[in-house]
Amino acid sequence: MIGIEGRPILTAAEMRSAEDAVIATGVSVETLMDRAGTAIAHAVRRLAGTNEVLILCGPGNNGGDGYVAARVLAELGVPVRVAALSEPKTDAAKSARAGWRGSVETLPEAKPAPILVDALFGTGLTQPLDASTTPTPNRSPADAGAQLNPEGSPSGLSWAPASAGERSVVECLHSLANAAQLRIAVDLPSGLATDSGKALSTPPVFDLTLALGAVKPAHFLQPAARYCGQIRLLDIGVPTLSQAEVLKAPSLPAPGPDSHKYTRGMVAIIAGTMSGAADLAALAAMRAGAGYVTLLGDSQGPPHALVRTPFCDHALANDRIGALVIGPGLGRDDTAKARLDAALTSGHPLIIDGDALRLLDPERIKALKAPVILTPHAGEFDALFGKSDTDKITRARDAATRTNAIVVFKGADTVIAAPDGRVRIAQGASDWLSTAGTGDVLAGAIGAMLAAKLEPLEAAAAGVWLHGDAARRLGAAFIADDLAEALRSARALL
Repeated sequence: MIGIEGRPILTAAEMRSAEDAVIATGVSVETLMDRAGTAIAHAVRRLAGTNEVLILCGPGNNGGDGYVAARVLAELGVPVRVAALSEPKTDAAKSARAGWRGSVETLPEAKPAPILVDALFGTGLTQPLDASTTPTPNRSPADAGAQLNPEGSPSGLSWAPASAGERSVVECLHSLANAAQLRIAVDLPSGLATDSGKALSTPPVFDLTLALGAVKPAHFLQPAARYCGQIRLLDIGVPTLSQAEVLKAPSLPAPGPDSHKYTRGMVAIIAGTMSGAADLAALAAMRAGAGYVTLLGDSQGPPHALVRTPFCDHALANDRIGALVIGPGLGRDDTAKARLDAALTSGHPLIIDGDALRLLDPERIKALKAPVILTPHAGEFDALFGKSDTDKITRARDAATRTNAIVVFKGADTVIAAPDGRVRIAQGASDWLSTAGTGDVLAGAIGAMLAAKLEPLEAAAAGVWLHGDAARRLGAAFIADDLAEALRSARALL
């Protein structure tokens, strides 16, 4: 099993193309399936110990992977059983099924086991699991009413319409998962849309998901990500490339003997009607490593290292400013609009957050010459770019193109997009970030990274990573002030 930081993220279509490219070199589908199933088996064996394993196999190639895994586990001496949703439908899955010498139970008849492996449906699912009917010895939800020749299949199962009162596929899956001590999904928990992260059906919450060949958008996008548990990658010999990658820890050099406050980067934050938000952004910029932070506007109190200056054109014209943060607590009155206008014409690299995002349109942002990083949450994003049912990655990419800016589309599944199509996606954020001021802390952290002269996408990515790591270190019930302070520990241990 492989860690996923920095790994490419592939859509269902991109993964199929990568596999097709390998198949074009002469590698068979059956060989790829054998690699996948073998890798699954060895991963499960390390976790299962001597416990019995129940593998649920679907009709497609995900199910075929499950049959191979069952065969290999049995060869390794692990007690394993198989329950099938229906007969295999693909040639490779049929071949894998033929290689499994044990019995095959039907899903509703399957008894629980301590270790559950879900190989019903992986990537490519486009519709909900059939919640109104149940697999029985005579029926498949994938082909309701279709009759298969029992003599023509290795297990002798046939499928017919369900009768009233039978449990749905989802109910069967939940029942078996609830009885298991460890729940493992193959590629994706069954019922999730690979590319959008939608839950087409509600799966159980899994402890671990084994991504085959590459991680997929649903491993990170909500609501799908909440069902995946820990994500680990299995190498199946398929080279993968993508403009989208999992966010990884940044490489941030420590100051050297010749460093001083300006070489480490100067950040300016424009205060507004709620000065506490600007204070949080300023504290975050300092704790993230900026050498000099100045707050332009009305504010008072510690830390004393923060330089407080009345807002004026002279202060804003300082050519040592490496990043200018505007938006936290800015307000939306005439004073706020005037300060935003001054920031936009200053020529400084900008981090635009909060209220400032409500006072702009994409065309005005695109006209700016300096680097720009936008940090909207969902409501701000909808106000600036319009509502849409399109997946979050596509929306972030489109927004970056429309504004020629880096877009940090915040949330439990933060997506960072650049105008050239590059994307970084953060792994699951702490739910305790859902408290006032944490977005202001993120804006300040990104400001420190941009002032340190990181390339804008990498500055945004580094700020998001530090922000997430600080939250993980704090645990439960922290406030934004704690989060800003915790950036120091996150930065110090890089």
